[in-house]
Amino acid sequence: HCAEYMTGGNLVVLGETGRNFGAGMSGGIAYVYDPNGKFPERCNMGLVSLEEIDSDEEKEKVYGFIQEHVQMTGSPVGQRMLDNWDFEFKNFVKVFPHDYKRVLMERAAKNKEVAA
Repeated sequence: HCAEYMTGGNLVVLGETGRNFGAGMSGGIAYVYDPNGKFPERCNMGLVSLEEIDSDEEKEKVYGFIQEHVQMTGSPVGQRMLDNWDFEFKNFVKVFPHDYKRVLMERAAKNKEVAA
């Protein structure tokens, strides 16, 4: 039930999840490490879509979250990911709530109109 009713912020999961991930998730973005492709069957797809990390900025952001985790905990799992980041970042699934994505797209369109 990880990220159940998540409404904002960012979450990075470095291990396997249980079932029903993201049930009720309406905001924020989760990044789930899924090297074996098992995550989709554990995710509650009612309110979210699964995507890839799709920009260098996002790739750097997730790297930074893991780097901070390693600095604070000494996590060998996190350190291995950082050491092989150019390969490992491709194993993350971005969990993006439908409503949150819609709001972000509407804001971007409105900002584009104001700038024009």
